[in-house]
Amino acid sequence: MAVHLTRSTDQPDVPCRYRCEIGSGAHTDDMSPLDLAAQLENAFDAIRLEWAAIAKELSAEPSSALAHMPACAANASDFGLMLAWSRLVADWVEEETGIHVICDDPWVFRHIAGLSGVRAGSSPMLWRTAFGLSLRGYAARLKAAANNLIARLTLPRGGATENADGVALLVYGHPASTDDGRDAYFGDLMHRLPNLTRILHVDCPRARAMALSSPKTSSLHAWGPLIHLVALPFQKWRPSRWQLSSPHGWLIRRAAAIEGGTGQAAMIAWQVACQQSWLKTARVRTVAWPWENHAWERVFIRAANDVSVKTVGYQHTIVGDREWNYAPDSNRDGADSLPDVILVSGPAGENMLVDYGIPAERIETGGTLRRTSVTPLPHDPDGPVFVALPFDGDIAAQIIAAIRPLGALGRWFVVKTHPMTPFNFSPSAGIEETDVPLDQQPGMAGVLYAATTVGLEAVLGGLPTLRFRPVGKVPTDVVPKSIPVPTVDASGLEAALAELTPPPAIATENVFAEPDYPLWQSILAPDIDTKDD
Repeated sequence: MAVHLTRSTDQPDVPCRYRCEIGSGAHTDDMSPLDLAAQLENAFDAIRLEWAAIAKELSAEPSSALAHMPACAANASDFGLMLAWSRLVADWVEEETGIHVICDDPWVFRHIAGLSGVRAGSSPMLWRTAFGLSLRGYAARLKAAANNLIARLTLPRGGATENADGVALLVYGHPASTDDGRDAYFGDLMHRLPNLTRILHVDCPRARAMALSSPKTSSLHAWGPLIHLVALPFQKWRPSRWQLSSPHGWLIRRAAAIEGGTGQAAMIAWQVACQQSWLKTARVRTVAWPWENHAWERVFIRAANDVSVKTVGYQHTIVGDREWNYAPDSNRDGADSLPDVILVSGPAGENMLVDYGIPAERIETGGTLRRTSVTPLPHDPDGPVFVALPFDGDIAAQIIAAIRPLGALGRWFVVKTHPMTPFNFSPSAGIEETDVPLDQQPGMAGVLYAATTVGLEAVLGGLPTLRFRPVGKVPTDVVPKSIPVPTVDASGLEAALAELTPPPAIATENVFAEPDYPLWQSILAPDIDTKDD
């Protein structure tokens, strides 16, 4: 038998040469001849269309708009990763590779156990995990409903959005935005085009919304129908019975349970209720927002189409590898729930979107309004290696584990944790922590990164750059596919660091083009003059 599947607490003596653990970066025995990290990454890339097909079927259910999995959001749902593990195990069975697979996830275990050729032990207990997630979800949604009620009763509407000729920017409450109209996503566009108003997504905390409030900035909370708040604790994604009994039923159950264990469904449901009410009463004619094709955005576009509001999606950040939420093939109505116009930051973004199936005639290069500046970074072959840790704690732990023995051998590393999710680790020989960003560092020998925009900053700045490939997870890559970056796992890191070389020169404007303000004006304000800086 090629594959033996057991729980971690059930360890029989099985005749397998290799052993690996699903759901963790940890693995035991010697998996290196199989190159597990590369195999999993390849399997993940191979399941893209399979995930999209499943998601498109699931999106026929109205409650699917409350979840990330049916939008193929790989950075918010690990459904694709579980599909990749499934494909990998099926390949091992076919190739008769003797592997002992350990899995404590009750849903994934049952799915893998059902694959042909897998010999499975007793399954992990399911009901306790599912019940705990359900209770936590109801509590989180009840809390979200209470917070939304307070916001609804205390945040005022902005009068400027009531005029029939208005154009609105629908944005998140970014810390870098200011109450004078400067926005972290749209820069100084409100200063240049005085007809613009700004509406804050309901994810913006009440205190932040109050700080940004002005005659031209208000929160969507103010338009929320009070009656909808009563139902928020009970809102969650509920796949249909036939979907739960499909060949991927256990993985769908798992995705629904995990997403149902949070308050996200209540927030998405409230966002949808608020934006529907706003579209009907505020009488704007055009709305632009930082577009990422998430579920709530698809609902928003359909509602905007119903009231003849023009939609403008702004590709405000990098469209990297495996950001499959941008692809329309998981939309139940395909391109019909895409924005009327998509403005991209540069040609690289346009190429990625076209590769994902976005109609080219809908895309134009508007340039980067976020004022992302990329300057040459000092290179010192004798300097330290800058290590940029990602938001994912497991991947961060793998990177630290990979560099510790190299630090002990004399290699010098400077480590910066992710600002939103700091990772606690103990400095050791050759490894020190810093809070200084890469662009303020002295000469670096190179950069090691995973799933952070620091990697793009490094390669555009001319530094030797390596992408770390973890075991057990497949992170999205912020660097566009058109920019080659060497990939390395823990076993090959020492050799890769010994051969660091600067990347070929890359045209920064291909990624971050200069803002095309006349184009923005022609779309958002064709009847007024653009203001100077």
